Amino acid sequence: MTILIRSFLVLVVLAASAPGTAVAETAEAKGLRIAKAASNRLGGYGDLSVSGEMILYSKGGATSERRFDAQWVESSGGGGSRSLLVFRWPGDIRNTALLTHTNAGSSDDQWLWLPSLARVRRISSSGRSGAFVGSEFAFEDMVDQEVDKFHHTWLRDAPCPASGTCHVIDRRPRSKSGYSLQRIWVDTGHLRLQQVAYFDRRGAHLKTLTVSGYRLYQNRFWRASRMNMQNHLTGKRTVLKWRDYRFGNGLNRNQFMPNALKRIR
Repeated sequence: MTILIRSFLVLVVLAASAPGTAVAETAEAKGLRIAKAASNRLGGYGDLSVSGEMILYSKGGATSERRFDAQWVESSGGGGSRSLLVFRWPGDIRNTALLTHTNAGSSDDQWLWLPSLARVRRISSSGRSGAFVGSEFAFEDMVDQEVDKFHHTWLRDAPCPASGTCHVIDRRPRSKSGYSLQRIWVDTGHLRLQQVAYFDRRGAHLKTLTVSGYRLYQNRFWRASRMNMQNHLTGKRTVLKWRDYRFGNGLNRNQFMPNALKRIR
């Protein structure tokens, strides 16, 4: 190797290692960075309560409605969240409840309380791809989507489904799931989730979730008022309408335990 070539290589190495040198960001690193930033903006609420409706649409357009209350509480140490959704109406589903423990760094836990059977049913990992109370939402859709549960890859920036510009990111589950891939649209302005396309284990486009009606609470927390889950294989869809978000209710994580489900009234 000539002295000239050796000197040139040394200069290249020094330039690449110099402070402030720009290094190209990989698609995986960019996807992960955006996902973490979006997740951080969702957190910090402590606890919240919300009321809502679930509207089920058949392929022919027939509807059935349900009303529910839901609560979330965060871990102060970043150990995931706990949530409880309780149906209040109509009578045939009243007090049916879903308890979810989203665990950072480990598998999530879910329990379904069925008052008509006086039974708490633990949802197995294989059962989380099943439909939640007959809706187009699976049990795993009702879990907070922790960043560390997925591999992320940024694809492109593109128009959002409604308006504005979105980051389009593929996230692939690290553990067992009913989905092989979720393609998400996150707006570039506030990093709010706008749409998710779900692909089944064979790679077919199974469902699309569209999220809309965002409102800013406490000048800090963006929360949606409407989520529409369309099943492309069956033609059915389910709409979740959220209202009356209330933050800082003094909820305790110990209230969100399986043995408390039997006391729901």
